[in-house]
Amino acid sequence: MATSRRVLLWFRNDLRVRDHAALARAAERVKKGEADEVVACYCLDPRHFAKTPFGSLKTHFHRSRFLLESVRDLKTQLRAIGSDLLVRVGRPEEVLPSLEGQWVVAHAEATWEETQVEKKVEKAMKRLGGGLELVWGYSLYHLDDLPYPKGNLQMLPDVFTPFRNQVESKCKPRQPLPPPSTSLIPPPNTYPEGMDFWPDLDSLPLTEEVRGEMKQLQEQEEALRKDQTMPRWVGGETAAAQRLHHYLWETDAVAHYFETRNGMLGGDYSTKFSPWLAHGCITPRQIWSELQRYEKQRVKNKSTYWVVFELTWRDYFRFLCMKYGSQIFFEGGAKDMDVPWRRDRNLIQLWKDGMTGMPLVDANMRELKATGFMSNRGRQNVASYFCLDMGMDWRYGADHFESLLLDHDVTANYGNWNSAAGLTGGRINKFNIVKQSNDYDPEGKYIRCWVPELREVPVKYLFEPWKMPLELQERCGCVVGRDYPSPIPTKTLGRPDLPSKPSRGKPPVAGGRKPPRVQNTLERVWRNAGPGGRPHP
Repeated sequence: MATSRRVLLWFRNDLRVRDHAALARAAERVKKGEADEVVACYCLDPRHFAKTPFGSLKTHFHRSRFLLESVRDLKTQLRAIGSDLLVRVGRPEEVLPSLEGQWVVAHAEATWEETQVEKKVEKAMKRLGGGLELVWGYSLYHLDDLPYPKGNLQMLPDVFTPFRNQVESKCKPRQPLPPPSTSLIPPPNTYPEGMDFWPDLDSLPLTEEVRGEMKQLQEQEEALRKDQTMPRWVGGETAAAQRLHHYLWETDAVAHYFETRNGMLGGDYSTKFSPWLAHGCITPRQIWSELQRYEKQRVKNKSTYWVVFELTWRDYFRFLCMKYGSQIFFEGGAKDMDVPWRRDRNLIQLWKDGMTGMPLVDANMRELKATGFMSNRGRQNVASYFCLDMGMDWRYGADHFESLLLDHDVTANYGNWNSAAGLTGGRINKFNIVKQSNDYDPEGKYIRCWVPELREVPVKYLFEPWKMPLELQERCGCVVGRDYPSPIPTKTLGRPDLPSKPSRGKPPVAGGRKPPRVQNTLERVWRNAGPGGRPHP
């Protein structure tokens, strides 16, 4: 049984104290006399550091480092307002009931894996006479403010533009919440054991092999970062506020965002807010609110609007994932398309390693592997190439991104991969990688940065080095097939159900929905969701 009127504040992907609806709700319980004390807790869940069914480490080094920095900063922020953070290694449904609280308060998540943990926590707390209260706090537009009767997300359009038009005309973001006063988050008279625990890499629930690999990456991190103009991201609410101030007030870079957003080298071609958004160190509403102030004091233009436009995209994918539930993770995607994907693990590994022989793809994949980051332009290209040129099962790509991306957000990642694979029912954007190279890296600076084998290759051949005469290859020290891979023969691959040449003026449209069928045993296992990972093959 719960032994005190204690509220347990369960931190998840919301590592901040400002604009924190769950923290505000815990304070409200105290103010109303429903609770006497608040204990904040974060769980390093072993499931987040295990291997996925696709063979990836679910949370690899770069995001692990950023997460630990964010958790440590949160502990500092909570201490500054008279509280503290208890960090435990373990599953939330086992850790939280052991802390003798009456209620757990937390932000509600959107996707299957996370909501299953919520159900387990609720069940465990109820056995002790307590409960779980979930509040909404992740989006720019609040879930309750969407223009759909009774919050019916089945009315959410399957295309972004109608959604954007609806929310821009009928909704307005709520103002960010301030942190509560110290009197409203009273600490317990006696804290649980372990309050002096500051987690580091050695704290993570890893196998010794993986721990050794991570420590090696930690030692090599600076040497692997070939683009020295790109900042090293530091996790936490403090660093998030600094980045927001830098991008708006110190540099005015936001005023040129629309023109620069497709860059791939440097620190300020885009906002770079995404790592902090993904970990909840800052909220879309905080960014929106600061942009409102910037527009009043400096400038209001297409660039400042476009930052909000991108935040609205994040909202859209979150709500789309809620609409389609676990279907978003399955082979056929949101629309349950019947696509005969390939699963050649050797080719998939070439893509992961940046050894496809397609320079723009390889440069982006090597940057991801070395830093945990990739530009938005790069993500669109490598995903299109993987799904539509190579014809590979998109889930292997999404899983790889989940493992490595510093800014991995479940709904943004899997929503974008559904879109790239052509599984949302709309048009399919198959990227011409050579044209994209010419458009967005015309001098080849990005490719030469991340693919040193090609540094001496003339720009005329840089995007298609296999067309370079053999004599020139020798002079450049880059013989294709020896010093740099021959391109994967994508003409014999590709997404099998797409026409080789779309009709003029009409982009290809995703194939039909699968006909009704009886699910076999394995499919039932997927849908009933096995332990430890997104629904999987």
